[in-house]
Amino acid sequence: MMITLKSLLLFGLGGQEILLIALVVLLLFGGAKIPELMKGLGKGVKSFKDGMKEIDIDTEKEHEGHKDDK
Repeated sequence: MMITLKSLLLFGLGGQEILLIALVVLLLFGGAKIPELMKGLGKGVKSFKDGMKEIDIDTEKEHEGHKDDK
């Protein structure tokens, strides 16, 4: 999932706010750490999505089980 400028604007963030956030992240973590942070963030998002898919699958199976009981 790629975060686009359009999606950020939907959250009320303009160009100046995005630039300020990027500058703060750069100052806090340094240029060398940013790729590692983004990689970790990507893994976290993927893990979250996988967990949500498992919940959906479990819910569907439970729903089908209730249909069979009737």
